[in-house]
Amino acid sequence: MPQISAFYGLIILMNFKDHAPPHFHVWYGNYKITITIRDGVVMGKMPQRALKMVFEWLEMHREELLREWENAQKGEKLKQITPLQ
Repeated sequence: MPQISAFYGLIILMNFKDHAPPHFHVWYGNYKITITIRDGVVMGKMPQRALKMVFEWLEMHREELLREWENAQKGEKLKQITPLQ
């Protein structure tokens, strides 16, 4: 699963040819969650502080994430997305 961004201990990943709806994965220590790109539905549990940073990043990069989702569905190389600073 390619890493597309990382910040503050959060690792953002996206699978090639993954199932719908468009989503990405977040790893943070022992926590692993999945978040849908369009509506921000979270599957899994993560500390609230970390989740808040992920949502801030998602709002800033939603369009880029959707483009990378399309690239991943085609099996194309994924680009890095700017981390939260």
